[in-house]
Amino acid sequence: MCLHCISFNEGNLNMNYLLLSCVLFSSLSFMGYSISYFISPYMKSEFERFNLKHLGLFIIILEILGAFGLLVGLFFKPILLISSGGLSLLMFFGFMTRLKIKDSFLVSFPAIFFMILNGYIFYLGIGSSLHSLMTYIYIP
Repeated sequence: MCLHCISFNEGNLNMNYLLLSCVLFSSLSFMGYSISYFISPYMKSEFERFNLKHLGLFIIILEILGAFGLLVGLFFKPILLISSGGLSLLMFFGFMTRLKIKDSFLVSFPAIFFMILNGYIFYLGIGSSLHSLMTYIYIP
């Protein structure tokens, strides 16, 4: 068994379903948001409003990489940790940007929600990594 892989046959099955659900929800949400950047003029105008027009495409590429990384990370744990940690950090800066331009809490809530969700995915990934590691260490 690979130490880096998530096994759906070991450990707490409910926790694995929770991790899978969180990853799928986050990944699909980021993919949808990223696609809308290329389809909707409103999305590009949001980056102008944030005074980040020059970084818009770069941020969207990071979100696409993060979304796909979450899916790949279901089979290769280090990618899950990098992707969820990176998306959580990206959403932290997104929330800080919204605070800076004085957006309301309601408008800022998605950034907070996805920051916490990806932080939780990171936490679950770390937890299952430790569980996998402990199954290979035998201490009498």
